[in-house]
Amino acid sequence: MLEKLISFDQIVTEDGAIQVRQITRIMEDGKELSKAYHRHVVEPGDDFGEQDEQTKKIAQVIHTEAVVAKYKEKKEKAVAWKWKKDN
Repeated sequence: MLEKLISFDQIVTEDGAIQVRQITRIMEDGKELSKAYHRHVVEPGDDFGEQDEQTKKIAQVIHTEAVVAKYKEKKEKAVAWKWKKDN
Protein backbone atom coordinates (compact mmCIF):
# COMPACT_ATOMS: atom_id res chain seq x y z
CA MET A 1 0.00 0.00 0.00
CA LEU A 2 1.32 3.45 -0.96
CA GLU A 3 1.11 6.20 1.62
CA LYS A 4 2.04 9.90 1.56
CA LEU A 5 3.27 11.28 4.89
CA ILE A 6 3.85 14.99 5.48
CA SER A 7 5.66 16.37 8.51
CA PHE A 8 7.22 19.70 9.46
CA ASP A 9 10.14 20.99 11.45
CA GLN A 10 11.06 24.55 12.33
CA ILE A 11 14.00 26.72 13.27
CA VAL A 12 13.46 30.11 14.91
CA THR A 13 16.11 32.71 14.06
CA GLU A 14 17.34 35.34 16.51
CA ASP A 15 15.11 37.99 14.92
CA GLY A 16 11.97 35.86 15.20
CA ALA A 17 11.67 34.49 11.66
CA ILE A 18 10.47 30.89 11.58
CA GLN A 19 12.15 28.71 8.98
CA VAL A 20 9.74 25.89 8.13
CA ARG A 21 10.75 22.68 6.40
CA GLN A 22 8.02 20.43 5.02
CA ILE A 23 9.07 16.83 4.57
CA THR A 24 6.98 14.70 2.20
CA ARG A 25 7.62 10.98 2.28
CA ILE A 26 6.18 8.35 -0.04
CA MET A 27 5.98 5.03 1.76
CA GLU A 28 5.18 1.54 0.55
CA ASP A 29 4.48 -1.16 3.11
CA GLY A 30 6.34 0.83 5.76
CA LYS A 31 9.44 1.44 3.61
CA GLU A 32 10.38 4.90 2.40
CA LEU A 33 10.42 5.11 -1.41
CA SER A 34 11.14 8.82 -1.69
CA LYS A 35 11.51 11.96 0.38
CA ALA A 36 11.24 15.59 -0.73
CA TYR A 37 11.69 18.88 1.09
CA HIS A 38 10.06 22.27 0.71
CA ARG A 39 11.25 25.24 2.74
CA HIS A 40 9.73 28.63 3.45
CA VAL A 41 9.99 31.38 6.06
CA VAL A 42 7.27 32.90 8.22
CA GLU A 43 8.47 36.40 9.10
CA PRO A 44 7.24 38.33 12.14
CA GLY A 45 4.08 40.11 11.03
CA ASP A 46 3.16 37.53 8.35
CA ASP A 47 -0.27 35.91 8.40
CA PHE A 48 0.42 32.42 9.70
CA GLY A 49 -3.16 31.15 9.60
CA GLU A 50 -2.49 28.68 6.78
CA GLN A 51 0.58 27.13 8.43
CA ASP A 52 0.72 23.71 10.09
CA GLU A 53 -0.40 23.57 13.73
CA GLN A 54 3.09 23.49 15.25
CA THR A 55 4.23 26.53 13.24
CA LYS A 56 1.05 28.39 14.26
CA LYS A 57 1.73 27.67 17.93
CA ILE A 58 5.34 28.85 17.63
CA ALA A 59 4.29 32.04 15.80
CA GLN A 60 1.64 32.81 18.42
CA VAL A 61 4.30 32.75 21.13
CA ILE A 62 7.28 34.23 19.27
CA HIS A 63 5.63 36.93 17.13
CA THR A 64 4.78 39.42 19.85
CA GLU A 65 4.03 43.05 18.99
CA ALA A 66 7.54 44.02 20.09
CA VAL A 67 9.19 41.34 17.91
CA VAL A 68 7.09 42.34 14.89
CA ALA A 69 7.91 46.04 15.34
CA LYS A 70 11.64 45.35 15.73
CA TYR A 71 11.65 43.06 12.67
CA LYS A 72 9.84 45.63 10.52
CA GLU A 73 12.27 48.34 11.63
CA LYS A 74 15.24 46.12 10.78
CA LYS A 75 13.76 45.35 7.36
CA GLU A 76 13.07 49.04 6.63
CA LYS A 77 16.66 49.94 7.55
CA ALA A 78 17.97 47.22 5.24
CA VAL A 79 15.84 48.51 2.35
CA ALA A 80 16.94 52.11 3.02
CA TRP A 81 20.60 51.05 3.15
CA LYS A 82 20.29 49.16 -0.15
CA TRP A 83 18.55 52.11 -1.80
CA LYS A 84 21.24 54.51 -0.54
CA LYS A 85 24.00 52.13 -1.68
CA ASP A 86 22.47 51.75 -5.16
CA ASN A 87 21.88 55.48 -5.70
